[in-house]
Amino acid sequence: MKTISWFPGHMAKAMRMMEENIKLCDAVALVLDARCPAASFNARLLCYAGARPVLYILNKADLADPSATERTLSLLKSAGKKAVKLNAGASSSGRILREAMEEVCAEKAARLKERGSARPLRFLVAGIPNTGKSTLINLLAGGKKAQTGDKAGVTRGKQWVKCGAFELMDTPGTMPPSCENQTLARRLAFVGSINDDILAMDEIALCLLEELSAKYPAALSGRYAIEGGLSPLEMLDMVCKKRGFIVRGGEFDYDRGERALIDDLRKGKLGRVTFDGEEDLRAAGLL
Repeated sequence: MKTISWFPGHMAKAMRMMEENIKLCDAVALVLDARCPAASFNARLLCYAGARPVLYILNKADLADPSATERTLSLLKSAGKKAVKLNAGASSSGRILREAMEEVCAEKAARLKERGSARPLRFLVAGIPNTGKSTLINLLAGGKKAQTGDKAGVTRGKQWVKCGAFELMDTPGTMPPSCENQTLARRLAFVGSINDDILAMDEIALCLLEELSAKYPAALSGRYAIEGGLSPLEMLDMVCKKRGFIVRGGEFDYDRGERALIDDLRKGKLGRVTFDGEEDLRAAGLL
């Protein structure tokens, strides 16, 4: 199986930029994907935070398994971390996020008030690619202030965005220089946090079917009429058959089947799923 590793030059530059600019910020908003919070945690980003408070944001919670998200929140809070779940694409999440940010920076806000300073609280918004950092900023800003996209690596440089009582530094998504845990790396590939162009999509699709079969078999039976006891390749046959991806001679069009499967997952058409559990959170250093 092809090893997944993605750390292009602009990410190394972004890491240096964050290290240089963190001194301008009061706190860090660390954006994670609620479907794979351990996989989407880049521990190197915390090194830059120092003693600054960190708010862990489980974004895309609308696509994640609700019970798993609640479990993750409970574990994070039990570990003494400030955490919140939300869907940055929903306007109703704005109040939840603002209140969480105010709580995280309450002590800093009090000190600024004592000094008579009216400057906004400054957050560094960080995370790996495609976790929704720019969407989150646009949610707080009440408009399209930060560039967004559904492909990993859209944001390439820093930008400051004024959002009411806050100033937010939008930063490029940054992966760790190496993906030591390939199981977690594959989960990032599932959800679109790694550039599809560098991936062996046939391997990713088969791994996805294997994980879904073990954790969410009803998602596969409901969408593709896949029942238990099949190999990943046999399940991919069923995806192609159900979607009508058949070429001349009765052969299955695996390329289209693989893409359709992954697209269905990313758009929530397979239901709400979460790949990472407590063991993954601990292994990643989140707990």
